[in-house]
Amino acid sequence: MELDLRLVRYFVALADELHFGRAAAQLYVSQPALSKQIRKLEDQLRETLLVRDSRHVALTARGQQFLGDARRLLALADSMTQPGRQDGVSIAHVFELSTSRLVADAFARAEPDIQLREHAMDSITQLNALLHGRLDVAILRVTPRMQAAHPSGWRHRLLRLEPLLLVGSGGDDTVPTASFHERPLHVFGDPPDSGTYNAHGQYLTALQDRLGLEMRWLGTPGAFSFCVAQVRRAPTRIRYLEFLSYAEKYVDVGMRMFWPQEIQPYYPWSLAWRADDVAATTTTLIEVAVGLAEQHSWLSLDQSATAGPAWMPDDEPAWRELMS
Repeated sequence: MELDLRLVRYFVALADELHFGRAAAQLYVSQPALSKQIRKLEDQLRETLLVRDSRHVALTARGQQFLGDARRLLALADSMTQPGRQDGVSIAHVFELSTSRLVADAFARAEPDIQLREHAMDSITQLNALLHGRLDVAILRVTPRMQAAHPSGWRHRLLRLEPLLLVGSGGDDTVPTASFHERPLHVFGDPPDSGTYNAHGQYLTALQDRLGLEMRWLGTPGAFSFCVAQVRRAPTRIRYLEFLSYAEKYVDVGMRMFWPQEIQPYYPWSLAWRADDVAATTTTLIEVAVGLAEQHSWLSLDQSATAGPAWMPDDEPAWRELMS
């Protein structure tokens, strides 16, 4: 039997997500097409790898066994077909948030003769690109699901704890803090049933559960210009939850930002790199990023500007790093 590697990749993506919509979005195929290819793989193997109903996907015992073999097979295939490493170093940005931009700019100043290749990807896409050799360094949110799906082959360290703030119209009171509950709260994120639910969405779901409120999910527009246009069109009574990177930009265009009263959410950004990457350029980029984090106290849970205690999801890997 000749095994189709494309089908194996489809299976691994679905096994990682355990959700046809999210896996199909990651693979840029339709859900029916993905389902058809998975059944084709099962027919080739004469084995049932997955059990699924209208709401859930789970691996069978054979599927669990096949998943380990599939990862090793794809890693070998990638190493055999991957071209030699290009000169320079590659990094990715999550939209226009500032953390990776500041790292990239600091590296460019420190090493002007080294080519820096930059891309735009969300956290899950970054990890996949990193493991397949398309990125040298990722700056992403590490989740428990990522660690379970990819227990080896990469390393990571916490880089920044970025506060999330409330943003509102310029007509708001001049007090520096605001309650999550006093006005309708909108968030720029893809909800769980969207098919593009990602690491950011998982964080927002945990926050929504912690606060006991229903946030309105607006999707992920990407560029800040789209976000600010939507906020300007909305009624002034609405508030938005935003990264500090964006909240400061809203202030620049005449809006206000507020530190949350009940709790202070922090979004953890981590550096990630392949475990077997010993290139000097990768090491240098990591050293520059760590130095920048120390310079700006990015790992400090400074509560002086806020009323609420620091919060991240209970299972957030960043908690363990902070305590170690």
